[in-house]
Amino acid sequence: MIQKRIAQWAVMAVAVPLAAAGARRLSHSLETRRGPSGVSRLLTKGADMLRPQKAKRRRFF
Repeated sequence: MIQKRIAQWAVMAVAVPLAAAGARRLSHSLETRRGPSGVSRLLTKGADMLRPQKAKRRRFF
C-alpha cells in the first residue's frame, strides 16, 4: 500500500513536469517552423494545464 503511494508520488513529481515541458517545447518548435496554429495553441494550453509557468501567489492578509 505504501509502495503504491510512493509510485504515484514519483509519477506526479517526475513524469508530469517532463510531459508539460515536452509539450511546451514541441509547441514552440512547431510555431517557429510553421507559425501559430491550432495544434501549437492546444499543446501550449495542455502544458499550462499540467504545469503553469507562473505560480499563483497567495496573500494571507
